[in-house]
Amino acid sequence: MPVALVGLSHSPLMGTNQPADETVQRVDAALEEARAFVRDFDPDLVVLYAPDHYNGFFYEKMPPFCLGTSAESVGDFGSEAGPLRVDTEAAKTIAGSVLEQDVDLTISARMKVDHGFVQPLEVLFGGIDTVDVVPVYINGVASPLGPVRRVRALGEAIGRAAADLDRRVLFLASGGLSHDPPVPVLEGAPPKVADALIEGTPPTPEQRARGEKRVLQGALDYVAGTSGRRELNPEWDRLVLDTLGKGDLDRVDTWTNAWFEAEGGGSAHEVRTWIAAHASLSAQGSYTVRSRFYEAIPEWIAGFAVTTAAPDA
Repeated sequence: MPVALVGLSHSPLMGTNQPADETVQRVDAALEEARAFVRDFDPDLVVLYAPDHYNGFFYEKMPPFCLGTSAESVGDFGSEAGPLRVDTEAAKTIAGSVLEQDVDLTISARMKVDHGFVQPLEVLFGGIDTVDVVPVYINGVASPLGPVRRVRALGEAIGRAAADLDRRVLFLASGGLSHDPPVPVLEGAPPKVADALIEGTPPTPEQRARGEKRVLQGALDYVAGTSGRRELNPEWDRLVLDTLGKGDLDRVDTWTNAWFEAEGGGSAHEVRTWIAAHASLSAQGSYTVRSRFYEAIPEWIAGFAVTTAAPDA
């Protein structure tokens, strides 16, 4: 079964709080290189690993992992709203195989997703309904978080399951790297905020607009150095990329959640999507990185990376 991988950072601020033109041009070139890689590989199924930002998953029930047999985008930050083209039968087959491999996995027949899932589909495929997808949510924001080795186990199990599909499968990771945006936390939250984080009541258009405006203002304060948020950490980002690029996943098993936050910021846990995707690729044997781009972009509050990889065989 042919497989390949793309790792892609996302940011809701792309297109609204742009860095210098030279940076945008470098990002665009890296994205076009990734699109060319995808076109050459020509996948007929994408296993998409992405987080959520309290748009689809809430503390009333907060799974560490969830695979969707159907999914719909909420359309936040100007991302496309509506149903993803989920391959329900492939999703069910993969889910059943993962459970048979003794890896616990929540299933959703009506998954709600946000820009974390939608942005990579828009960037690489031009929309959310242009390629068959199996969406896999990985919690990267809501504590408590399980050990990183469980993420690797999930990715490997999905990689083995995908091998039995006789499809051209692209493992696509969305998220990371170092970043510390203004994300609400449950502990100590005011009652109204706590209720929203627990119950997940859909915001009105006006409430969503105010929330997105706060994120944009947070980015402006971040660039100005007045936000108090943790700075991006290019050294840590490159360590993560080097480790995953070498396929040194045994080392990944030793990474701790406290280390993620200390080095990469509160939302660095989104790197879990990259770990899962690389673990899926490793289930087919050794692999080689074909391209790699990285740049710290404060305007997007993101250590921003784009990588591609394929099996050595």
